[in-house]
Amino acid sequence: MNDFTPLLTRAERLLERLESLLPGGAPVAPDWNVAIAFRWRRKQQMTALVPVRHPHQIRLDDLQDIEDKKARILANTRQFLAGKRANNVLLTGARGTGKSSLVKAMLTEFANQGLRLIEVDKDDLVDLPDIIELLHDRPERFIVFSDDLSFEDGEPAYKALKSVLDGSLAALPDNVLIYATSNRRHLMPEYFAENAATKHKDGEIHPGEAVEEKISLSERFGLWISFYPFSQDEYLAVVHHWLSQFGVPADAIPAARTDALQWALLRGSRSGRVAWQFARDYAGRFEA
Repeated sequence: MNDFTPLLTRAERLLERLESLLPGGAPVAPDWNVAIAFRWRRKQQMTALVPVRHPHQIRLDDLQDIEDKKARILANTRQFLAGKRANNVLLTGARGTGKSSLVKAMLTEFANQGLRLIEVDKDDLVDLPDIIELLHDRPERFIVFSDDLSFEDGEPAYKALKSVLDGSLAALPDNVLIYATSNRRHLMPEYFAENAATKHKDGEIHPGEAVEEKISLSERFGLWISFYPFSQDEYLAVVHHWLSQFGVPADAIPAARTDALQWALLRGSRSGRVAWQFARDYAGRFEA
């Protein structure tokens, strides 16, 4: 008697894929062996985790002058990979200072230890329960990463993230953490008029309901890491690092100081991103 098991298995997989293409069909798990990073994609009514074949590889050593921040997120991620208790992380502060790069560096550092990164756009956070369901019972450890978060009042994604972090009947599985970045500490715009509702009672300050609501989401991240604009010396140190990485001879780097400062002045910012952009430009012209 012929063994029809392989044929039945292929038929079941085909039916699962066809179901995912139907309106409202459940997303199908990807082939976890083809990539270390994935993106959640929604097209019309179809959803899927799409492999990122060539993720942005960032080394921790390339992130300069944020040693205390590296130490905190490294410790949290190591605890997570070891199966110990760890926190969801919110990285906030000045633009271009290394928030998203630090998360990507965790993947570079720990991919060979089973860490996987799943990128989810803000508007797709409403799908978090479906995404997390795909990750249950997997042997890998997953960081769900959402970059540059900023919400307006009443957005469905805000409520979905808030519920998943702490408040939903279904808890996050032990193999999933959420890492997010934002230029806003509380992820939402804050207005002066909201402070008028703040009350003083017996020497204590009691924020108004609008302020409490905005604080309630950021409070659900157990670990906050704040980033600040670079000083001139910090900016120049990062410029020096990247010029070295891009092959500019050590004895030629001091001559780039004035150009680096003018570049930052024109950009209106001193940050790691601006330093990297200047170094690319300068190194390109140097080679010419």
